[in-house]
Amino acid sequence: MTVYHGSNVEVREPRIIKPNRTLDFGNGFYTTANRLQATDFARRVTMNRGKGIATVNVYEVDEDLAFDMCEGLRFPGVVDAWLDFVADNRMGVYSGPEYDLVFGPVANDDVYETLQLYVNGAISREYTMERLKIKELFNQLVFKTDRALAFLRFVRSE
Repeated sequence: MTVYHGSNVEVREPRIIKPNRTLDFGNGFYTTANRLQATDFARRVTMNRGKGIATVNVYEVDEDLAFDMCEGLRFPGVVDAWLDFVADNRMGVYSGPEYDLVFGPVANDDVYETLQLYVNGAISREYTMERLKIKELFNQLVFKTDRALAFLRFVRSE
């Protein structure tokens, strides 16, 4: 499987770095199978940091082997368990099992407002799920440990 990571620099040797904000699946090295999403993220990161060059890093990973050899969690789409996992991670209160890899939909900027309303208790779970299921959400594969990163092979940067 080919995956992409958008950045303001080339990332030949990915590392797990604690982010400056809470993310969908917690700490990890975030990738996506969608090149356009990675390109958009690379542009935003470069603009926000005010340095570097928007760069899409391309990797190969044997997803099946990685999930066989690591502790993984897969979400088939926008399901209740995904919503709970993302909400807990975004609030910084996730206390469940630790995983090496997590695969599932991206709670991107298009759905951020909906998630915030849900997390703040302004809308119900049912209404949240209804709103999220009509969105076209891309998938992300997050490498949460060095063990998982060992399955990621740098191909090139663009």
